[in-house]
Amino acid sequence: MFSSISRKVLRPRVDWFRPTPELEAELKQIEARILHQASQFDAGAEGYVRHALEGGGKRLRPALVLMAGKAAGGWSESIRDLAVIVELVHVASLIHDDVLDRAELRRSRATCNAKWGTELSVLLGDALFAHGLQLATKLEDAEVARKIAEASRNLCEGEILQTQRRFDLKMSTADYLHLVGLKTGALFRAAAEVPFLLHRCSETRREAARSFGYQLGMAYQIYDDVLDLTGTDEESGKTLGTDLKKGKWTLPVLHALQTLPAAESELLRAGLVEGNGEVVSKIRAAGGIRFSLRKAVDLLERAKGDLQVLGDPHGDLQVLTERLQEFFRQWEG
Repeated sequence: MFSSISRKVLRPRVDWFRPTPELEAELKQIEARILHQASQFDAGAEGYVRHALEGGGKRLRPALVLMAGKAAGGWSESIRDLAVIVELVHVASLIHDDVLDRAELRRSRATCNAKWGTELSVLLGDALFAHGLQLATKLEDAEVARKIAEASRNLCEGEILQTQRRFDLKMSTADYLHLVGLKTGALFRAAAEVPFLLHRCSETRREAARSFGYQLGMAYQIYDDVLDLTGTDEESGKTLGTDLKKGKWTLPVLHALQTLPAAESELLRAGLVEGNGEVVSKIRAAGGIRFSLRKAVDLLERAKGDLQVLGDPHGDLQVLTERLQEFFRQWEG
């Protein structure tokens, strides 16, 4: 079965997320603000919320808000509030993901689902979604709340499509990229665009930021899907291997299915349905991992084009994008 898959541990040599001292100091303040949100809930719910928010992680989405905010015109209280809001929406989605996948680990800690079960976890995720949207309505521009609500809806739509297409061997790479754009690209898109909205930047710069965030989110999700196939729980801090178990065919799988000779593709299809532990080696041999990482690199190259429009060619966003590209290239190699 998939639980017995032999994984080749890949150890890229690039530390791709390395905030500047200035950004790191700001992220510490954002972390305190995120954790403070638990105190805004009823005393009976506060402990559950606190556990969900204390997971930590890279806080990549709040960092993206801050980097975009700096490029748009500088940090402000509204930018900081937005960083918190985006992370609340993200954490809510992770709680629901872990329910759907029956995952036991998230950021090296027991998931809410593992600790308290499905019913409480679903409600906890709902509460965090609602709280994030409530905070968004307090920002000075109503368009901000609409953007966050749109991204939240898109995220849920993406999860609906992915759940709908489980074990669907007719799924195409275009289908995959569409649902990834919804479930991950949308929130990255909002995280990058809304700071430019708050700073009243031109529509041209806003559109470039929107496109940049979307490409970055797509690339990051492809990487995450590769990690689910090839990494270890210890490396990632979360339960891996759930995509295959749950019939969620990601880009490496789909590329292999669609490019292998008919007889080999049919054998892979049978292995996927039956839970054969050899499928990962077949996917790798078919070039599925390499193709996916190259796709992620290409998406980031497009994102770098958007940064030229933003007029911040040597800023934090550029550095992040280039480091992530190098990370993918070394992993591929």
